[in-house]
Amino acid sequence: QVQLVESGGGLVQPGGSLRLSCAASGFTFSTYAMSWYRQPPGNERELVGIISTADGRANYATSVQGRFTISRDSAKNTVFLQMNSLKPEDTAVYYCYTKIVGKEYWGQGTQVTVSS
Repeated sequence: QVQLVESGGGLVQPGGSLRLSCAASGFTFSTYAMSWYRQPPGNERELVGIISTADGRANYATSVQGRFTISRDSAKNTVFLQMNSLKPEDTAVYYCYTKIVGKEYWGQGTQVTVSS
């Protein structure tokens, strides 16, 4: 079955960096777009960015543009979220997401806390 497992979250100071990973299994990873979402405390889940399959091009939410980078490694069936210049407002649970034949799949989420 499809599984998405995030890792790499934690506590970081403002201005710091973190790299999240999402290990995928149960489907042909290279043929599906992958996304990262986040849910700040007390707020709704929001899209961070999405990476395509064909050329690996990614698009980002305005709030993270220029600070976050999504990449994928098809040999490892893993998608990454590199987060730089982190701000307190980036504090959230971060989720990996994909949609396969109309069905949505989510990881369990990983907590990122940006605080001094």
